[in-house]
Amino acid sequence: MEIKIQPAGPAQQRPKPKDESKLVFGKTFSDHMFVMNYSTSQAWHNCRITPYQDFCLDPAAMVLHYGQGIFEGLKAYRSKDGRILLFRPEKNWQRFNRSARRMCMPEIDIDFQFKALDALLKIDVDWIPHSVGSSLYIRPTMIASEPALGVRPANEYLYFIITGPVAAYYAEGFNPIKIYVSDEFVRAVRGGVGEAKTMANYAASLFAAEAAKKKGFTQVLWLDGIERKYVEEVGTMNIFFRLGDELVTPPLTGSILPGVTRDSVIHLARHWGIKVTERLISIVEVIESIKSGAMQEIFGTGTAAVISPVGEVSYKGEAHKVRDGGVGEWSQRLYDEIVAIQYGEKADPFGWVREVKI
Repeated sequence: MEIKIQPAGPAQQRPKPKDESKLVFGKTFSDHMFVMNYSTSQAWHNCRITPYQDFCLDPAAMVLHYGQGIFEGLKAYRSKDGRILLFRPEKNWQRFNRSARRMCMPEIDIDFQFKALDALLKIDVDWIPHSVGSSLYIRPTMIASEPALGVRPANEYLYFIITGPVAAYYAEGFNPIKIYVSDEFVRAVRGGVGEAKTMANYAASLFAAEAAKKKGFTQVLWLDGIERKYVEEVGTMNIFFRLGDELVTPPLTGSILPGVTRDSVIHLARHWGIKVTERLISIVEVIESIKSGAMQEIFGTGTAAVISPVGEVSYKGEAHKVRDGGVGEWSQRLYDEIVAIQYGEKADPFGWVREVKI
């Protein structure tokens, strides 16, 4: 498929941030976006890059009524020598298509997803920040656009990619965060859509997340939806526990998002000779391990924050500080290693980095 490009004129160009250190996640967007349409009669068609602009949706667009929508999140990094790098983007495209299958939506050829993103990055290359710690966030999204009422998969879809320069996801930056364990509300249940990156999962998390924020916590730690006993994930991250010299993380049982950074941490840790175990871990075990000192550190993983150390866990009204509440040794090492690979500052032994030819 050919991609038509309509460059933004002077009046359509958006002001670029002057100070990268003051970037706020998700508030600034680049000049252009990629868009294409799907129908059961034409498949994917009308591929185009246009100036960033509003969409016109019919009030009966099925995404507005039945929630058929998925998205991804990845980043473009500028190395010190000026190269534009992506970190394991094929994993995002593969997960996007898995989410599409689960939500009865059409898949997109992975080679074409690369072609579309490359074209978009080339036209908006000046939006990619220059400093380590800042990057260009990339948000591919698909929604059901068919105007119809009735619970069934739509026959028409809209796919688009928007981008924007970002710095740290959390206001705390790399400093340890405080998380609140929710045993009243659940995010997802096995057999549901928890492992898909669909909008409904995030909507389900909002109520508990807002309640936690009002109590001074950064994120919610979710428990399983059946027994409310086993740890699953944090609101925007997968979760890891260092118990002695072992790294433990909940297994992918269908209700947890299979994170790209999660997979990268597991590969890196095993490459370093660290024992990594994917197993069920109860919240009682977590709290008792913190109390006994067996819990060396806890951290979350995700594209937005990379590694986010956890300094405190609150459960049933009681706060539990993890060790001294500071950044753990493995959290720091993993963060430094992944960021160095992402920005091309260290050797990439796994072939994770893909350069975009500008």
